[in-house]
Amino acid sequence: MRAFLKLECLQPIGSFKIRGATNAMAHIDPKDLARGVLTASAGNMAQGVAWRARALGIPATIVAPDTAPRAKLDAIERLGGRTILAPFEVWWRTFQERSYPGIDAVFVHAFEDPHVMAGNGTIGLEILEDLPDVDAVVVPWGGGGLACGIASAVKALRPACRIYAAEVGTAGPLAPSMAAGAPVTVDYTPSFVDGIGAKSVFPSMLARALEGGLIDGVLTASLAEIAAALRLLVERNHVVAEGAGACALACALRHFAEGYGEPAPAPSFGPPPVPGAKVACIVSGGNIDSGKLATILAGGVP
Repeated sequence: MRAFLKLECLQPIGSFKIRGATNAMAHIDPKDLARGVLTASAGNMAQGVAWRARALGIPATIVAPDTAPRAKLDAIERLGGRTILAPFEVWWRTFQERSYPGIDAVFVHAFEDPHVMAGNGTIGLEILEDLPDVDAVVVPWGGGGLACGIASAVKALRPACRIYAAEVGTAGPLAPSMAAGAPVTVDYTPSFVDGIGAKSVFPSMLARALEGGLIDGVLTASLAEIAAALRLLVERNHVVAEGAGACALACALRHFAEGYGEPAPAPSFGPPPVPGAKVACIVSGGNIDSGKLATILAGGVP
């Protein structure tokens, strides 16, 4: 395997979310924007929305899960956003209902929005500019907006390229949902891989992945494997990634790299990766608490 890193962790907010947030807000009527914006996010989309809202001079309110890392919450505040912490179920319901009691603002969805996905799709275009013969792209799957956006762009220009979604084993609903052809609920365990993972998938996003033929397969990595990939990024590339940002590399190493670690099992869903392939890994973000980073660099799993 030849692995290439798409370093979205170097964006101004430390995450790819700046792309989708900016594009989505550019397509909202200015009269509606004047009321302010609302989003639900574990931290990175919140920063993207707050970053753009500050530039536009409008208020931004973020509903975040009460397990969100302090580093991301502090970043939201620095960008001028107002954060409401909520239990996981309330936070997830905000995604579904696109509103929060008492907040009169335009909702900007973190993933289920064509303009957000189109903004994310520019990553795929940039990959093909630098790697026109790329064999596979591995993308962290959170809500699906990043993976489907990139896949739409890449498949349009290079249909032979395989797109693999990357999940963490402690919160990976996509693989069983794709296998079943319908959303499946799985156990969800919060971890340092906080930017991806959920109990289930949105039906509309699953339909895009399946019916649109956008996602060729799903790869899964354990917390220990993701921590090891994160250490590798820091030690060899001098790149700091968050858990979700290291997940794609962890999955690529587990499934593509010959002689790396233990023999990899078959993919959780989809065709097996081809050893020796040219693979682009999306390092989606780099916003991680310093304490968790220190634990990982010392060889642990926070």
